Amino acid sequence: MNEKIVMTADGYDRIDGRNAYHSDIKRLTLGAPTREENKSMKIAAQLWRENAEGSLEIDAELPIHQVFDLMILLSRTLLHFKEAYRMPLLYDPEKPTIERVGVQGGVLPVAVCTDNSNINDDIQIFSQALSDLGELTGERLRTLTRILEELECY
Repeated sequence: MNEKIVMTADGYDRIDGRNAYHSDIKRLTLGAPTREENKSMKIAAQLWRENAEGSLEIDAELPIHQVFDLMILLSRTLLHFKEAYRMPLLYDPEKPTIERVGVQGGVLPVAVCTDNSNINDDIQIFSQALSDLGELTGERLRTLTRILEELECY
């Protein structure tokens, strides 16, 4: 099943956040897509899980642009919550859109999900969870920042 894989990160189960040393995600890879719905993309990211027989199988696969889009969403979310404490509800109900990020001739709107009927409670819990995950995300953000600086905006 290593066909068309170009880059691999084995032993991911040892560093999988709070699941470290207990994770069943064993490997991350980059290569040609294997799933039919992603065949039109040139590169995909895959998460590999150990199955009951002990062999690895793809658990999830995302086209590489979707990985970047998730990082954009996450990064913008982290920036929002860095200052959100200044607002009583952690967001402005009159302006729930945090930013409209220009991508591929369109926009990726990053917004608080006001369709969630329990948003005022859920956003408090979410904010606390981001804070609690600080040591895990902080190290990864510093590493990502260093690598992006080395790329010099590719």
